[in-house]
Amino acid sequence: MMRVAIGEAARQSGVSARMVRHYEGLGLLPAVDRTDSGYRQYSEADIHTLRFVKRARDLGFSMSEIAELAGLWHNRRRTSASVKTIAQRHLAELDQRIAAMQAMRKTLTHLVHCCHGDQRPECPILDDLAGT
Repeated sequence: MMRVAIGEAARQSGVSARMVRHYEGLGLLPAVDRTDSGYRQYSEADIHTLRFVKRARDLGFSMSEIAELAGLWHNRRRTSASVKTIAQRHLAELDQRIAAMQAMRKTLTHLVHCCHGDQRPECPILDDLAGT
């Protein structure tokens, strides 16, 4: 079985070497083999797991959700319902964050529109931030 050093594993997975070590420390990767001189050696399976973690991070899953998803991914006796429940919960959280950001945008758009942006000291943006 071919094994590569951390730099190559990072390159192949699209994850920085620092994050590879971090994911290993979190237990998202099993303990990797080491050379006699102590260098980490990563297998294709390790790199595949790193890609899985990267994709999950790109979708905004938390580290605990990723750990749960990775456990399900490796468990061939899993049910897709378990995976779907995690994804639905994450989707609901995203929807809440999007709604909150849209509300912030609406408020800020209004405040920017109300501000003259001229030489006068009056500023509805600062007034709003100050609660006045």
